Amino acid sequence: MAKNPVTHQKGSNRKVGKRILSRWQLYLLLLLPVLWLIIFAYVPMSGLVLAFKKYNAGLGVWGSPWAGLDNFSKFFNSFKFPIVMKNTLTISLYSLAVSFPIPIIFALLLNAMLGQKYKKVIQTVTYVPYFISTVVMVGLIFQLLDYRNGLYGSLYSLFTGKTAPNILSEGSLFKHIYVWSGVWQSTGYSAIIYIAALSGVDQSLHEAAMIDGAKPVQLVTKIVLPLARPTIVVTGMMVLIYVWNEYIFAINFMTGEETYTLAAGLYSLQATEMSGSWPVFAAASIVVSVPILIIFFALQKYMTTGLTSGGVNG
Repeated sequence: MAKNPVTHQKGSNRKVGKRILSRWQLYLLLLLPVLWLIIFAYVPMSGLVLAFKKYNAGLGVWGSPWAGLDNFSKFFNSFKFPIVMKNTLTISLYSLAVSFPIPIIFALLLNAMLGQKYKKVIQTVTYVPYFISTVVMVGLIFQLLDYRNGLYGSLYSLFTGKTAPNILSEGSLFKHIYVWSGVWQSTGYSAIIYIAALSGVDQSLHEAAMIDGAKPVQLVTKIVLPLARPTIVVTGMMVLIYVWNEYIFAINFMTGEETYTLAAGLYSLQATEMSGSWPVFAAASIVVSVPILIIFFALQKYMTTGLTSGGVNG
C-alpha cells in the first residue's frame, strides 16, 4: 500500500523537530553568530542597491528613482579605473609569483630535514613575523628604509659618504616593498599549512615510488604536489584576496594617484573626484568584488579539502 505523501511529510517534520529539541543547546549557541552575521554583514550589504539608484537624500535609498547602470558607467569612465586596475593586477600577479612558490619550497625543505630539534627552531623563527600587525609592519619599514636615520640610510652613508636617496618617495618601489615584506612575514605561516598537508601524504606511496626508482624530484612533482594541490590552491587564493584588498600599505607608500591600487583608488575616488557620490562608490565596490567572488566560487571545491589537509584520519 502506497504511503500518503502528506502523512509522510508530517512524520518527517516531527522527526526533524525532535532532533532540534534534543540538541537545543547547540542551536542556541549557533543563534548568536548567525544574528551577528545577518545584522553586521548582510544588512549593510543592502546599501549596495545605491549602485542602481539616482540617489536623493530627501527620498531615501528605496524611494530614489532607478538609474540602471549609469553609476557603473561613471566609474568605468573615471580616469582612475584603468590605472588602479592595472596596478592591482600587476601587484597581484607579482605577489602570487613570489609569495606562492617560496613557502612551498621552504615547506618541502623543512619536511625533508631529519633533525626535529632544528626543524622546530626554524619553524618558530620564521613563524614569529606573522604575528606582527600591518600597522607595526609599516612603521618598521619606515624606520628601516628611512634615508636619514634608518638602517638603509646609515649603511648607504657609511659606504658612500653621501646622503642616501629617499626610496620611500618612489611610488614605483611600492610593489617590491609590499611583496617582499609580505614574503618575510607570511612564509613561516604558509609553510606550516603546507607541512600539515604534506604530513597527510601516505608514506607507502613514497616507498612504492622509491622502489620503482623514482628520484627525489619525481617524488615531489608526481606525488607530493598533486596530493597537496587543494591546500596549495586555497593558500594561493588567500594570498590573492589579501593583496586585492590591501589598503594600509598602499595608502602609506603610494606617492601619487598613478600608483594607486584598488583600495587606495576607491578611497581617493570618494575623497576627491566624486566626493559624496555614494551611488558611484557603491557601483565601484561591486565591480572590484566581482573578480574575487568568481575566483572563490570557481575554487570552492578545493576549500574543504584544502583547509582540512593534515587532519587526523580516523
